[in-house]
Amino acid sequence: MNSPKVVLVSGGTRGLGLATVEQLLMSGYHVATFSRTPSEAVTELNTRFGARLWASTGDLSDPAGLENIVHTVEHEFGPIWGLVNNAGIAVQGVLPTMAPQQIEDLVSINLTGTLLLTRLVLRRMILRSQGSIVNISSIIGIRGYAGLAAYSATKSALDGMSRALARELGSRNIRVNSVAPGYLETDMTQTLDSSQLTQLIRRTPLGRLGQVEDVVPVILFLLSPAAGFITGQTIVIDGGLTC
Repeated sequence: MNSPKVVLVSGGTRGLGLATVEQLLMSGYHVATFSRTPSEAVTELNTRFGARLWASTGDLSDPAGLENIVHTVEHEFGPIWGLVNNAGIAVQGVLPTMAPQQIEDLVSINLTGTLLLTRLVLRRMILRSQGSIVNISSIIGIRGYAGLAAYSATKSALDGMSRALARELGSRNIRVNSVAPGYLETDMTQTLDSSQLTQLIRRTPLGRLGQVEDVVPVILFLLSPAAGFITGQTIVIDGGLTC
């Protein structure tokens, strides 16, 4: 019998990342995840799924820490077959008044850290000529939204990264895609006031905010052999907001 495939999910302790980790475990994968802070929800998943889940603290802005995470995951579980680049931060603010440190943090975590983690995993995937990567971008990177220029820049970059890597790695049997969620009912939308939420819902053809359950099945599909001829794509899941 083949061993379960191993998927590494960055930022898997809450929201979309946590839901992705849980569904991967329920689908039979071995899952590794890390985030900057521990999570009771992940502890509960450890109780349910035991040795099939490996979780640790880690920060995308720490290159040495990322290398240690990837090495440890492969030592504990075996070859990493799938990578979900989910971790990221969101900072609002019009660009002329944003503090330089805020911009640096967004780029360091959302883009540079994701590139470095992907580089580490790809160096191993290439040796085995197999793998699937899903980058979690955003509709913010597809359409312009006031006050989110820096965040949008980092998310647009992930879509570009998916397309370029798909070209580079197709001959190695490695697929790379993006999933671009719309506004979901997660921590990231809790900062919006009621009038902003009402306006978003009114502009969305399906008439509601998204749920993590709307997005997770697409992530699992793109990781799976069922998506074996899909690479370099950005799949938008936004209830029609950008149509």
